[in-house]
Amino acid sequence: MPKKTPKTAPPLRAGKATPPEKIPRVIPAPTLDDHLEVMTRAIFQAGLSWAFIESRWETFRAAFGNFAIAAVAAYGDYDVERLMTEDGIVHSRSKIVGTIANARALQALVAEYGDVAAYAKSFPSYDALYADAKKRFAYLGDLSCYYWLFRTGLPVIAFESWMVRQKSDHPRMREMVTLGRSENRSSETG
Repeated sequence: MPKKTPKTAPPLRAGKATPPEKIPRVIPAPTLDDHLEVMTRAIFQAGLSWAFIESRWETFRAAFGNFAIAAVAAYGDYDVERLMTEDGIVHSRSKIVGTIANARALQALVAEYGDVAAYAKSFPSYDALYADAKKRFAYLGDLSCYYWLFRTGLPVIAFESWMVRQKSDHPRMREMVTLGRSENRSSETG
């Protein structure tokens, strides 16, 4: 029987580094609005350049009313159509509808657990937390979940362990984690 080779992280990609002021930072004491904004940014970044989304993020913030969770959770069909014609944002109906659903899901989560931190801490591991979050939230894959949790100071596995599970390198995530570590804001466990 052939010996199994342990999986290793994908090779590092050499690329243009992000200017330090543009690297996403951990948010101290995030509000529910912050959670929605970070989650939404991760979702809209998926499949696109982080720099592309960064260059338009203030327009996203204005279009979504600064991600005020009560307002976004109350959005209806009119708001979806308004956002689909808003200049400067990505016109993905499914991601817009997903953002509204995620605002509602965050509200439900807080009603159930009291706050997002209590929710995250109720799971024995990152994998268990991710499995539940993936069911609760629209468009929340492993990369988006790690980004959301790390940026809001919630528990994640060590970046190197997480990278072993990835098919390709994620240099922007690496920059974010490296900066978080250097600022003593990393929420990595184990």
